[in-house]
Amino acid sequence: MKKLPQELNQLLNGSGALPELKEKAELILRLNQLLKQLLQGPIVEQVHVANLRQNTLILETPSAVWATRLNAQKSQILLTIQNEALPMLTGIDVKVNPRLSTHHSKAPIEHAKLSKTSASHIEALAEHVEGELGQKLKRLAALASRNRQS
Repeated sequence: MKKLPQELNQLLNGSGALPELKEKAELILRLNQLLKQLLQGPIVEQVHVANLRQNTLILETPSAVWATRLNAQKSQILLTIQNEALPMLTGIDVKVNPRLSTHHSKAPIEHAKLSKTSASHIEALAEHVEGELGQKLKRLAALASRNRQS
């Protein structure tokens, strides 16, 4: 006999691993908000709470420079979080995760454009060259003239 699906509320509010996972995720979100309130300046955008493991808060940052800044403030952050949210917190580990880097966006690639003169020279050359190279030169000249029109 098939097992009937359970409602989401039952799964999230019942017993088992899923409610514990939900509770831990909510705690991490609250700790992340508290951390953002504690810090000032550009470091706020460069750090987040990654995990809470064995009463140790795991913070992630994209570079060693930001990790060094966080390590300098670690004791102050620890005391504040212990007083305001999590008294059983015993330590903070700062991890570098380069994948968090915000400057992944590359500038759009500027493709070189053939001038009208270059296109006409390539077309003239293509008339005197046979075979595969001649065909490719003709396509290149045609592409250059289409790009000029658009």
